[in-house]
Amino acid sequence: MSFRIGFGVDFHQLVAGRDLWIGGVKVPFHLGAKGHSDADVLLHAICDAMLGAAALGDIGVHFPDTSADFKNIDSKILLARSMDLIAAKGYKVVNVDSTLCLEEPKIKPYVPEMQQVISGILQLELDAVSVKATTTEKMGFVGRGEGLVAYASVLLTR
Repeated sequence: MSFRIGFGVDFHQLVAGRDLWIGGVKVPFHLGAKGHSDADVLLHAICDAMLGAAALGDIGVHFPDTSADFKNIDSKILLARSMDLIAAKGYKVVNVDSTLCLEEPKIKPYVPEMQQVISGILQLELDAVSVKATTTEKMGFVGRGEGLVAYASVLLTR
């Protein structure tokens, strides 16, 4: 049995006039993430971790922000397509561990739904998907509420 570990990170600005999608869940907030797609920072980091573990490049290689095909696309579709790409190389996800960095909104109430969405797409047990959150103690662009960051690690098996 072969294992691969992948790491992904994504950043998005927070702006007015956009919905805030995190982990496939629409989180009520007065700002949303700016991006070509729905700008779901968590799903993008997980996609990058999966693709990286399989040595398939990153999300920008497969779903470029220069393509109209991906304009405002639901990132749950990108996660499913990333899973298809790794499956084509004979891999499947064992588990996901992720961390969100944002000052607000507080996402704890939405974590169970995020885990449900992610585990459903990746065909995992619920307890194989970890979503954590932290603040940056008011430091940097995240601390000023200008953006958010997500980090993800995945374990793949063949």
